[in-house]
Amino acid sequence: MWISDKWTEYELVDCSRGEKLERWGGYYLVRPDPQAIWDTPRNNRCWAQPDAKYTRSSSGGGSWDKGGLPEHWRIRYGELSFLVRPMNFKHTGLFPEQAVNWDFIMDTIRRAARPVNVLNLFAYTGGATVAAAAAGAKVCHVDAAKGMVSWAKENLKASGLEDRPVRFIVDDCIKFAERELRRGNRYDAVIMDPPSYGRGPSGEVWKLEEGLYPFVELCARLLSEKPLFFLINSYTTGLSPSALGYILGSAVAKERGGVCRCDELGLPVTESGLALPCGATGRWTAEGET
Repeated sequence: MWISDKWTEYELVDCSRGEKLERWGGYYLVRPDPQAIWDTPRNNRCWAQPDAKYTRSSSGGGSWDKGGLPEHWRIRYGELSFLVRPMNFKHTGLFPEQAVNWDFIMDTIRRAARPVNVLNLFAYTGGATVAAAAAGAKVCHVDAAKGMVSWAKENLKASGLEDRPVRFIVDDCIKFAERELRRGNRYDAVIMDPPSYGRGPSGEVWKLEEGLYPFVELCARLLSEKPLFFLINSYTTGLSPSALGYILGSAVAKERGGVCRCDELGLPVTESGLALPCGATGRWTAEGET
């Protein structure tokens, strides 16, 4: 498991009985988590008195009890800064387990010691975009949701990187990639975080189990002559890290060589010493970087 254990302003304090207690800067949040199926003692007082709690509804969905929580606030990870906002379906706009991937992205780009052009697809609020820009890369950030792209711009500004060469595109990722291929544009690195199911701006339907492999094949053709890496994240239940590794091995490494690695992402749990599984990642690197 690749564990994001370098945070200072985020902490997974505890998790038990389908919920997790987190510290986001100076605020404590309780949110559902389907992986926390164990039953360990809830000794921390913030379980009973969090600053905000998301509760699922028996009829579907759920809602926040935010108390006096501000609309948004800032947290830092090393040199990076992000705006946190409790939003629909329990999310905050940031996945802290991705920090281990941000480290990988920044380290790989900086070691290259050359201009690097990055394509970030299904880019959400731009955690990976901010990391790549901080490392000196030129980034193309693509997401179908206009609100998420606006949030990503805020995150770039929060990190003091608004002057970096980042293009923000609101578009269907597949259609954009197809156009980039026709235009002859190429990238040294591709990052993608595809949803299980989604719709593009014009109603385009995306189903992961049907679309992921051909989409990775398509994006592999967007790699430059001297690419650095190809990274896939997935939070889809049932899609294992090994499956991501096999996809990259077949769609990228078979032609390009290099090395594929894959693993679960995780967060350390302060109270119990456990590590909470938080999705899967596959990485292809041209030179076998870790």
